[in-house]
Formats: sequence, structure tokens, C-alpha cells
Amino acid sequence: MNEFEKEVQTKRNDFIDSAVGFVVVFGFFATIFTIAQVIDLLI
Repeated sequence: MNEFEKEVQTKRNDFIDSAVGFVVVFGFFATIFTIAQVIDLLI
């Protein structure tokens, strides 16, 4: 067992952090896509 496994900085679940990151990135690209569609519709 290495020293990093003994002294863990945080015991939070990695799935929660991964899910939050995915939602943020997906929301960003969905927003960009929506803005592009609205601009395309108006022009």
C-alpha cells in the first residue's frame, strides 16, 4: 500500500464530482448550441 492510500485528502465519492463536471460541460455546450440555433433562425 503506498503512502497516498493511507493519507487520503478527501473521502468524497468521485462519482459526484464526475457527474457535476459532466452536467456543467453539457450545459455549456447546450447553451452554445441553443444560441447558435436562435441566431441561425433569426438570420
